[in-house]
Amino acid sequence: MSEFEKSASNERPASGGDTILFGEEDDNSNIERGQKPTRIKLNEKDIDAQLGLEKEDEFKRASSSDRSVQSTRSTSRRIISFEENDPEQPNNWNQKKKAYVVFVSIAIVINSTMSSSLAAGATRPLSNYFHVTDQEQLVLPTSIFLAGYTFGPLIFGPLSESFGRKWTMISAFFLFTVFSMGSAVAPNWSAMIVFRLFVGIFGACPIAVVGGICADIYHNPESRGRAMALFMAATTFGPVLGPGISGFISVVTWRWAFWIGVIVAGLAWPFLLSMPETYAPIILKRRAQKLRKETGDNSIVAPIELEKTDIGHIVTVVLTRPIRMFCFEPLVLCSCIYTAYAYGIFYVFFQAYPIIYIGIYGFNAGEEGLAFLPIGVGAVIAAGIYLCWDSILRRAQARDTPWSRSEEMRRLPLACIAGPFFVLSLFWAGWTARDSVPWIVPTLAGIPFGIGYLCLFMALLNYLVDAYEIFAASAMAASSTSRSIFGTVLPFAARPMYERLGVPWACSLLGFLSLAMCAIPFVFIKYGTNLRAKSKFCQYLAQRKREEAARREREPDGRMPEDVEAGGRRTSSLKAHDNEGMAKKN
Repeated sequence: MSEFEKSASNERPASGGDTILFGEEDDNSNIERGQKPTRIKLNEKDIDAQLGLEKEDEFKRASSSDRSVQSTRSTSRRIISFEENDPEQPNNWNQKKKAYVVFVSIAIVINSTMSSSLAAGATRPLSNYFHVTDQEQLVLPTSIFLAGYTFGPLIFGPLSESFGRKWTMISAFFLFTVFSMGSAVAPNWSAMIVFRLFVGIFGACPIAVVGGICADIYHNPESRGRAMALFMAATTFGPVLGPGISGFISVVTWRWAFWIGVIVAGLAWPFLLSMPETYAPIILKRRAQKLRKETGDNSIVAPIELEKTDIGHIVTVVLTRPIRMFCFEPLVLCSCIYTAYAYGIFYVFFQAYPIIYIGIYGFNAGEEGLAFLPIGVGAVIAAGIYLCWDSILRRAQARDTPWSRSEEMRRLPLACIAGPFFVLSLFWAGWTARDSVPWIVPTLAGIPFGIGYLCLFMALLNYLVDAYEIFAASAMAASSTSRSIFGTVLPFAARPMYERLGVPWACSLLGFLSLAMCAIPFVFIKYGTNLRAKSKFCQYLAQRKREEAARREREPDGRMPEDVEAGGRRTSSLKAHDNEGMAKKN
């Protein structure tokens, strides 16, 4: 499937209209020699009508007068799309270019996630400097950051689907860097909390967008899955690094804990600025702009240029998509609940570990931060497990084993094994954290936690990306927002829970709740096919695939019927059509 088909609405070759040829030798064209010809064809259907989403319907009714104006503005549009092997289509990039994009994305993610936990290792210096003794207030620098994570994805995930990945990331990361500097120079406690909130909001951008970037450049599920595995590993390693760094450096001053975050962000900037745009509709838009300039034909447009970009459309359609997916898509809802709970427990540990390692074993802040490292070791093991599973799956697919054809079996078995590891780690840590047991024993419980945590995220988030494809960024935004809510709220309950129940039973309570969550991936395996069949988003994607297959069957050489050979040189046609009924983005 071409990237255009993955990013614009349903389309078919039109059956009428004037034909104009654009090719390398066209006298009326200044298209560069060697540039891949651009196909232009009609979008006939409205995604909103296919998906039947109420918000879009309401917006259309409210803006019917706008459409009337638009329909009289122009009677002809020529819509461009990628040729199948176009080198500018992100899925066709070479492996080095794709690897660079993944590297940059992971670097930005580590910046964001490491910043989330930097305050955890500097709690005592912050308390002494700002004269804050209330334990709930001391949770705020971390929790308010995660509150920002709650709102950020709802903004940046959908916006990246309207304005492109690169500039959305650059804009957000610039403000992330600015407010990180603000945290380092905060003059009072209130300013610190406000700055941390905005660091979280803008730091949420890569968490929401990188899943979409992986979907942009890797259409093959196996390759995309490996890229997503690296992304998930980065989201685990960042928070693990934060407490150790800030625990040791805050001995000098608490401000250095945040200056370290600024320095790491500065190192990432050259790479981010040089990262190419990966969102195909934006690439097509730039190509359309170039064609208009070179040919003087202002009727040439990219599909994204036909979409509404006014504030009403953005608020009522684009920004509400993650919320609608969370509320009306069972796959998204259940995946979000499970991953949010796991994420919340991870951040509960930033409050529980001081109780265990400082209170029971007498560690200092830096040593207590090092107790998180086994979680990182578990994440490395989880990555190895993923690669082993990927190898098993590929061999099964090569033999055409029936189970390997199932969408659910491609991803979800890892989630099935993740649950028991997760439960084991909680009971292990809870019942071995005591004076009579060496500190290394509860510390090693972080290894199964890291295995279960990362396997769970790799499985469920990959499953969502596979299921929702072009809507992946919005699905990731729903997931990121929901888990950030849990990560914000649960740490406030950590200290009261551990003090009243004690370490063993507090961990056991979390373990029993985790045990109940273990059923979710098994339910997906049994009923996932039916749930996807009933999903309006998945129905739309399936219909697109069927129509693309039919188009390829009609055009076995991959060309449009009106493509011709002229003097041994290939040309590509543009057809003029009525503008009414042009598709608008979901």
